[in-house]
Amino acid sequence: MARLAKGHEYLETAIQNAATAKTIDELRMAQALLMPLQFGLSLDDTSVALGISKSWVVRLRKRFGCLESGTEQPKTKQGMRNRARMSLAEEAALLAPFIEQASLGGVIIVPPLKAKLEEKLGRTIGQTTVYTLLHRHGWRKLAPDKQHPKSDPAAQDTFKKNCPNTLLKPKKPSRNPLR
Repeated sequence: MARLAKGHEYLETAIQNAATAKTIDELRMAQALLMPLQFGLSLDDTSVALGISKSWVVRLRKRFGCLESGTEQPKTKQGMRNRARMSLAEEAALLAPFIEQASLGGVIIVPPLKAKLEEKLGRTIGQTTVYTLLHRHGWRKLAPDKQHPKSDPAAQDTFKKNCPNTLLKPKKPSRNPLR
């Protein structure tokens, strides 16, 4: 003998939702609950009537019960970001001093921003994450640092002073076009 359908406590709400449904998903969710309870259809018959699989009928019935009891929010991606570590407002607050400073010179230097982000998040992040963050907040100008981090100005000056002139002078082009 088949089990009796559960969800009688949501029957009145399902009738109201079926009458006022604005999307096909809302209507199907209400129908998935109404058909077995009001008309005595099995889950197989309900799935045939709705044109969906039996497992989807079960999911819709569970989702309707969860929505009515308030234990689950509707699953939409609107307004959400996958794998977000901070909200957009927190990101904007973190970027504000860097953007203010860069508005004077027109350049955001990424390494200090990356260090600040890592400190805030408590974990290491990739450099592309910083560029993605800047792009998300409308900053598109990318510029290199002014000098290499391992450069040594004193060693460069010493090299310029002690270097033979032949290394500093540009080479004359050869007369042979095949070379």
